[in-house]
Amino acid sequence: MKRKVIITCAVTGSIYTPTMSPYLPVTGPEIAKASIDAAEAGASIIHLHARDPETGKPSANVEHFHGFIPQIHQASDAVLNISTGGSSLMSLDERLAPARHIKPEMCSLNMGSMNFGIFTLKDRFDEWKHEWEPALLDATRKTIFKNTYEDIETILSDLGDNDGARFEFECYDMGHIETLAYYLRKGLVKAPLYVQFVLGVMGGAGSSPENLMAMKSTADRLLGDNYHFSVLAAGSNQIPIATLGVILGGNVRVGLEDSLITPEKNLATSSAEQVDRIKTIIEALGHEVAKPDEVRDILSLKGRDGIRT
Repeated sequence: MKRKVIITCAVTGSIYTPTMSPYLPVTGPEIAKASIDAAEAGASIIHLHARDPETGKPSANVEHFHGFIPQIHQASDAVLNISTGGSSLMSLDERLAPARHIKPEMCSLNMGSMNFGIFTLKDRFDEWKHEWEPALLDATRKTIFKNTYEDIETILSDLGDNDGARFEFECYDMGHIETLAYYLRKGLVKAPLYVQFVLGVMGGAGSSPENLMAMKSTADRLLGDNYHFSVLAAGSNQIPIATLGVILGGNVRVGLEDSLITPEKNLATSSAEQVDRIKTIIEALGHEVAKPDEVRDILSLKGRDGIRT
């Protein structure tokens, strides 16, 4: 049946590095432009990380976020979704500082601690623009991304209960869905939940149709009618797996945070290019792309007026 499909766009992230693509936005103006272009292409939610504008290194500095948040907010009606993930090398307080300050409509929330391996990306390059790039990739061999139950509860309390944010619950494997179901039973999260199935990150579930269908089946069993789901896949599987997500009744996330390449293995020139491509597929399947205010109704968001820009 015809329905509204939500497109989230993640324009820069903290996984890929400047050496890997000249199209990866780094500075405040670059991130702002990438976000505004993605919104104009059809994205109704913009998932945001910051980077040091001098080096491109992932940053949780509030001032770096202020290099693009006001511009996006003024130029677009898109829902702003601030990452609480940052990078695995940041402390919880560092990761939460931007969202605590900005008080956005949405925040991402990784539903557990995990090995988050991006060290294999180092093998693809011999020369680097910045010394921090191979060092950051190597560090993921010996560190974990930490989100303990206490960490999750802190995020739910500080950003949800206190600031009224809703969450993009990032589930990288079955156990993360089980954890979310536990918090639903305890009443610490409330419907409608927005669950992001994350596929293709080393340490989590691989980006296969079988894994996606298994995760959806698990969520259906544990979460029932209390959730909407979205799908993202890392790398060249981004568009094919997102397409399957739409067919299965879900929403999608695309952007250069999740994939620098097209299904044809060429460098994607922008996140807006990826948004436009998946929008075309959504409409070809007989659906419509949800507008920002429709997303606010679907997900029961607090509205854009309370954001601190």
